[in-house]
Amino acid sequence: MNKVRGVGSIVMWLLTDWLILMCSTFAALVLRFEFKITQSLEYVEEFFVVSVIMLCIYSVYFFAMQCQRILWLYAGVVDVFKLAIAVIATNITTIGIDIVLPSFSNGARMLPLSVFLIAAPLSLIAILGLRLVAHYYSKISAFKSSPDEPSQIERVMIIGGGSAGVLLIRELEKKNASSKYVVECVIDDDPKKLGMSVHGVNVIGDRTKIDEAVKKYSIDTIIFAMPTCSAKDKSEILTICSKTGCTVKTIPGIQDLLDGKVSITQMRNVEINDLLQREPIKIDVAKILGYVKDKTVLVTGGGGSIGSELCRQIASHSPKKLIIFDIYENNAYDISNELKAKYPSLDLVTLIGSVRDEKRLDQLFKTYNIDIVYHAAAHKHVPLMEDSPREAIKNNILGTLNTAKTASKYKVKRFILISTDKAVNPTNVMGATKRCCEMIVQYYNSISETDYVAVRFGNVLGSNGSVVPLFKRQIAEGGPVCVTHPDIIRYFMTIPEAVSLVLSAGASAKGGEIFVLDMGKPVRILDLAENMIRLSGFEPYTEIDIKFVGLRPGEKLYEELLMDEEGLTKTDNDLIYIGKPLVLPDDLPEKLQELIKVAYTDEKDIRLCLKEIVKTYRIPEGLK
Repeated sequence: MNKVRGVGSIVMWLLTDWLILMCSTFAALVLRFEFKITQSLEYVEEFFVVSVIMLCIYSVYFFAMQCQRILWLYAGVVDVFKLAIAVIATNITTIGIDIVLPSFSNGARMLPLSVFLIAAPLSLIAILGLRLVAHYYSKISAFKSSPDEPSQIERVMIIGGGSAGVLLIRELEKKNASSKYVVECVIDDDPKKLGMSVHGVNVIGDRTKIDEAVKKYSIDTIIFAMPTCSAKDKSEILTICSKTGCTVKTIPGIQDLLDGKVSITQMRNVEINDLLQREPIKIDVAKILGYVKDKTVLVTGGGGSIGSELCRQIASHSPKKLIIFDIYENNAYDISNELKAKYPSLDLVTLIGSVRDEKRLDQLFKTYNIDIVYHAAAHKHVPLMEDSPREAIKNNILGTLNTAKTASKYKVKRFILISTDKAVNPTNVMGATKRCCEMIVQYYNSISETDYVAVRFGNVLGSNGSVVPLFKRQIAEGGPVCVTHPDIIRYFMTIPEAVSLVLSAGASAKGGEIFVLDMGKPVRILDLAENMIRLSGFEPYTEIDIKFVGLRPGEKLYEELLMDEEGLTKTDNDLIYIGKPLVLPDDLPEKLQELIKVAYTDEKDIRLCLKEIVKTYRIPEGLK
């Protein structure tokens, strides 16, 4: 049935074009003789001969230029150009025949040359004009809803008048019968594009005009189509867009588009990490691949947010064997099943156990010839560790000590500790224990054949227990969103970025380094909360309230990524630095054993014992 309709459409257009060519030629004949019908009628016989010749020629050019394949609902400049060539070529060929034929018969031309010169533009304008009318009629018809389906037209603003924006507009036009998108305007910061038309849509201003344009054109959806835009500009523009109340979407990144992994119309909602004013971390994947490939890799805490992402990326780099070690069986089970489904040929071992258990670790290392250890097992929640400081010391410090000692015993090639910015000048137990873990790593690097390093980064967006899932939950419940302090700031990165940093450190480590990420500008948590509320389609303080609940025990208004005494050394990656650690006390092993002993007894104040090792630890006033 569709094939019959297609043939019928071709025949209809061809007959219509024939009629236009004949009418244009006759109109040109009448115009040539200044509307003197009597003189025009003298050429009736010649007119019909020319018409037959012209129609035959046009039919050849029509199919030669594949005009029958053009769907005028989706037609572009190239399609119009093809049809124009067919019409112009038809008139030129007909003129040639009109000139050549009389020379063979020694007769006069069939029609005056001026008739063809007049008919050519008339037929071109009429044929293209009819297609233009058909194009816009089809678009309007596509937007009409069926009787049992309500209208769902979405008025769209495109941010970006470059090649990605043009491609997006064209693709949306092709899909508008189902998606109901109507592109009303384009925003672009390039002053040269102001007032210009991008595939028929006007560029009406720069980012300062976004809010005004939303109101003027009743915009429902804003689509960010600038895949090569800097992180800073992207963040600023999307922040403006998020305040308009519109649905805000973004197209895939330029590399994914170039690689053909996604299409321009595979849009997604803007997420909070799109608002980070920092370029994404770029890692030399080939170097990581060469380092992990054919190695036996152990990930402690492999079921956690960071640990599970480590397992995902390591699994994609062809390790000889991947060992997931975690105390929490549910998380370990989930990531294990995910990896088995995605990488059926992966040699995967999933083990349950605690890093506090030295005998369990010894059995693990003895059984498997481990090359690389990524130590992600730790207690990380600041308020919980303030209430249970001894548990933080048992899990974080004893767990790291046990794992590092066993790695040294079995001559593991490299040991990578996952650390945190809270280890710098810590004001809470969790941060102090992680700083102590860094010291353990530095100590064992000085006495062992194993290369030990630490990787320090800030808060991870979307990780278990982080502020983003908490805010999402509170927004879903209707609020309020709880922020500790209006001025509190934090450094943020995404889980894949954090893991990329860890993998890069493992690949380039020489031993003893503390790798630090240049995380750009810190993010104010209040701004984060407001943006998340807007991205969820609500207005802060009116539809979803924000409540200030005060700083939690041990919490700072800001975090530092690097201790002042450590200094910075550049690496091959402009966003990754190495901090030179302090000289460790000679009696570190003895102090660690004393601290662990106190953690299992009530002999002394555990915080004071911790401060004996971590001199920069500032115990909160109420806990001294």
